[in-house]
Amino acid sequence: MSNTTAFLRALPKCEHHLHIEGTFEPDLLFALAKENSITLDPAHFTTIAALEERYKHFAGLDDFLLFYNLAMAALIKESDFEALAFAYMEKANADGVKHAEVFFDPQAHVDRGVAIAAVVGGLKAGLERGEKAFGMTTELIMCFVKHLPVASALASVESIIPFVKSGAVLGLGMDSSEIGNPPEKYAEVYAKGKELGITHFTGHVGEEGPAAYVRTAVEDMGLRRIDHGIHSADDPELLKVLAERNVFLTVCPLSNVSLKCIKSVADHPIPTFMKAGVKFSINSDDPAYFGGYVLANYVAVQDAFKFSKETWKGVMVDSIEGSWCGKARKAELLSLLDGVMAEWEGKDI
Repeated sequence: MSNTTAFLRALPKCEHHLHIEGTFEPDLLFALAKENSITLDPAHFTTIAALEERYKHFAGLDDFLLFYNLAMAALIKESDFEALAFAYMEKANADGVKHAEVFFDPQAHVDRGVAIAAVVGGLKAGLERGEKAFGMTTELIMCFVKHLPVASALASVESIIPFVKSGAVLGLGMDSSEIGNPPEKYAEVYAKGKELGITHFTGHVGEEGPAAYVRTAVEDMGLRRIDHGIHSADDPELLKVLAERNVFLTVCPLSNVSLKCIKSVADHPIPTFMKAGVKFSINSDDPAYFGGYVLANYVAVQDAFKFSKETWKGVMVDSIEGSWCGKARKAELLSLLDGVMAEWEGKDI
């Protein structure tokens, strides 16, 4: 392991943009399909090796979503969701993640006849096993999907409220197809969530959609966290708004390359965000599909931009402060960061 990778691995990372269904590795997918007597679509799922190769050649977001949604057919039992969540925690721990805020898509499971209690119960069991095993902390964030009607999203939000009240689910977000689905279309879903007691909100905006989508989400809908948001960089005045309002972006460089939002990580607007004072974290999105968990994203960013250790410290401070964990946990993570920086003082990366 190079000094660069060792330093980046040692940083106490917070992951804020991770779809648990997007960690469904082909080996686990085929194993659960066999266990649950599920016949995977032969037009898309033949062998593990063929699937891994196909994942390297997505034409764009909707091409990826086709595979992403088809694969979920193999997730049936509560124990399946527990296995999926714990497998992510093992990989996250190996990459130095200390706090993770994990997305899940209830509609994708409930619409297949899986009980919402099995989904949430399994995911929480897997995450809690990982917390105990690795000393991590986690939160669950429900996302509604934009390719289904608004009425479906509203019903999904209502169904999740018992789990919000119990503390199992913390926040609400939205994901899936962006083109043709401007954020204002879902304003009433966020309003319903707020009315029912949800207090933390985010949303996938500005991944393929324009900067105007981000402006709407921030100025009209009041979002203070934006997932992706890379097209914010197309509007310098919007960047000023994001900085002034302390809007936090959860960026996913390898995902953006894989889905052809940018040509290479070197084209990512991370330096633009830094210059404008826009805070962000670096995340893996759907790592089973995009060729790398969070450490691979950190390494790719370093390869592209050659940041100093102090620059990385600033990224980590913003990532910790932008998390939805409590003050005490943030203080612990900042202390861990100080320890890493002290250990690496005088060493090159």
